[in-house]
Amino acid sequence: QLQLVESGGGLVQPGGSLRLSCAVSADSYAIGWFRQAPGKEREGVSCISSGGNSRNYADSVKGRFTISRDNAKNTVYLQMNSLKPEDTAIYYCAAKRYCSGLPVAWGPGTQVTVSS
Repeated sequence: QLQLVESGGGLVQPGGSLRLSCAVSADSYAIGWFRQAPGKEREGVSCISSGGNSRNYADSVKGRFTISRDNAKNTVYLQMNSLKPEDTAIYYCAAKRYCSGLPVAWGPGTQVTVSS
């Protein structure tokens, strides 16, 4: 059974950084990061292809967030820099066949709070 688990969330001041990790129980999947803020719909943040050679980002995080993966560890990372209060949300990773496809499995999420 495909399983994903996020880690690395926490409380950080505006302008700070966090690195989220997504441990995946299987390889050969594209992995997307999503987030959901209170009272808002879940939105896509970034996605990386199974081989790591294709990545995309939401406009709101371009230039600040970087997605990467270590397939030897079956782990995908989201490096988040220059964090803003509006980045506060629960962050989820999800497995997809392709970045353009729909998620087939989700992790439970990790809370990121950006506040002074």
